[in-house]
Amino acid sequence: MTDSLTVRDNRTGAEYEIPIVDGTIKAADLGQIKLNDDEPGLATYDPGFVNTASCRSAITFIDGDKGILEYRGYPIEQLAEKSNFLEVAYLLIHGELPTKEQYENWVHEITFHTFVHENVKGFMQGFRYDAHPMGMLMASVGALSTFYPESSRISDPDNRHIQIVRMIAKMPTLGAWSFRHAQGKPYVYPDNELSYAENFLSMLFKMSETKYAGDPRIVKALDTLFILHADHEQNCSTNAVRSVGSSQVDPYSAVAAGIGALFGPLHGGANEAVLKMLRRIGTVENIPAFIEGVKNGEERLMGFGHRVYKNFDPRAKIIKKACDDVFEVTGVNPLLAVAKELEKIALEDEYFIKRKLYPNVDFYSGLIYEALEFPPEMFTVLFAIGRTPGWLAQWLELTQDKEQKIARPKQIYTGARTLDFVPAEERWA
Repeated sequence: MTDSLTVRDNRTGAEYEIPIVDGTIKAADLGQIKLNDDEPGLATYDPGFVNTASCRSAITFIDGDKGILEYRGYPIEQLAEKSNFLEVAYLLIHGELPTKEQYENWVHEITFHTFVHENVKGFMQGFRYDAHPMGMLMASVGALSTFYPESSRISDPDNRHIQIVRMIAKMPTLGAWSFRHAQGKPYVYPDNELSYAENFLSMLFKMSETKYAGDPRIVKALDTLFILHADHEQNCSTNAVRSVGSSQVDPYSAVAAGIGALFGPLHGGANEAVLKMLRRIGTVENIPAFIEGVKNGEERLMGFGHRVYKNFDPRAKIIKKACDDVFEVTGVNPLLAVAKELEKIALEDEYFIKRKLYPNVDFYSGLIYEALEFPPEMFTVLFAIGRTPGWLAQWLELTQDKEQKIARPKQIYTGARTLDFVPAEERWA
């Protein structure tokens, strides 16, 4: 066997031949390596799945060393420039670009399902006035499973399709209402004469005007941001969707788990941390001192570096261009000059070059969100809306993958064993 790994167990002297397929070995194949038949076989220990493939997927390709991101084989740069979010959502879900008829039907379906049941509105109004929008979004998405109990029939392709359409359609409505709730403003219903991104902006910002009209540059920038966040392979939230989805639960519950994972500051909160860093630096003149602080371990450089990318995050370049378009409308955020100079200095400094620290998608996205007058707690909601088609594509792929089983990782037990229980009256005597 040429594509194989020969393993010699120095404990026993036995040798094992383990097949290599697609650059991986099956963890289960290590189970045959054991001291004797009475003991469990060898297992792998990999906290955070740093070097573990949990699935086969045809959705998103990333080459972190070369800075490549592709959805279904199409470069992110081309999709961001030439496509739109709903077409990209179709691509992720269906695996191929739509025909004209397929696209028009897809857009019509999603537009038709933007409204939510009035009881969902009552449910959201029950949250405290200062409830975090992500908590509201997570709860309301999970609650949709009670409005569509048939969503549990995940083996029915037509049923899966309508649940996917509903979730992509309703996510902006739920996200916008969580924003309005925090401001004490009345909820705005969808306007289905508007595009997906413009409809979202209408539900966010419409006041007394009869018809909301968004600036085309703002609408395009938001649509682009949704595309850039649409999927990113097996990240924390996608893994959560797949892990929970492996129990064969309905897609609303699985995606609610993904929103919960995204809520965590290590996953979805990085762009807010970038803004805090830029404000702390304050001016271009303070950057050299900040850089020295980073090198001395006194400061943290936020928005640089990525678990996967060891080169430029391709999304960061696109967002940088979107910044210019947004600031044409809103006026330039003073922090943009600080961000650009910080990027320039860091990319020329051997300290950061050696550590392969390049700007990531979060470095500029916070500046755009702030320019659009979103409070920081809404940043992750915008991320979640964009990521929804990716989560659903991953969930759909999972449900049709015959190799997948319910997620149940092993553990290495480190606690006490075989203790004798002493009743409370004796322990406390």
